[in-house]
Amino acid sequence: RYISTFRPSVKREVEKNKAQWKTMGPAKVAVPSPKNFLQKHSKEPKLPARKKEQDSKKLPALSVPQRTDHPVMGIQSKKNFINTNAVAAITGLPKKPQPIYVDRRQGDKYLLETSGLVPKYIKKKDYGVTPKYVTQRNEEMKRAQKEYEAGILEHLKKRAMKQLSDEERRSLLQGLKKNWEEVYREFQRLSVEIDTIPKKIYKEKLESQMKQLEHDIEVIEKHKVIYIANE
Repeated sequence: RYISTFRPSVKREVEKNKAQWKTMGPAKVAVPSPKNFLQKHSKEPKLPARKKEQDSKKLPALSVPQRTDHPVMGIQSKKNFINTNAVAAITGLPKKPQPIYVDRRQGDKYLLETSGLVPKYIKKKDYGVTPKYVTQRNEEMKRAQKEYEAGILEHLKKRAMKQLSDEERRSLLQGLKKNWEEVYREFQRLSVEIDTIPKKIYKEKLESQMKQLEHDIEVIEKHKVIYIANE
């Protein structure tokens, strides 16, 4: 049987490190010091140290009096504050109450000026004035509408109806009657017995032509004034 040459060395390593695995991890571990605990915000990025202000930049003078200052004493005024206040109260205008509104009968009070109910914008100089772009657009629309109407009128003039004169009406009526007589003459020439399909079709054609001519003659005789469209 095959035996590895590294078997004795492996046995020695196992026996050497066997005692270390009897505990959780190696036997000799450096215990952390209780002083090296994780502090708050220790892992946050730190800002660079603030540079000291230059000597040329001095702090502004404070308006608060210093601790060592003493008030000015001995100043007297000849002003009669009682009479001055009385005159101001008599001659002064009364203070106007600030306009308010309430949301209901026993509701809270609110300022009327900031509520949006006061029409402030009607006092502007350009209030109610139509903007220039709107006026220009309206003019363009009116001009386009006039051009369209002019084109329609021109088109209607080209295709306007014209009235037939009496002579044209009379000649047209005579021509229709003459055509009716010719068709009627052809109809009378038909054979008495219509025994074939071509004869039947020809007879129906002559009858439809005669009816159409009779209708046209009746219309022209009934109406004295006739208009026709220009082609």
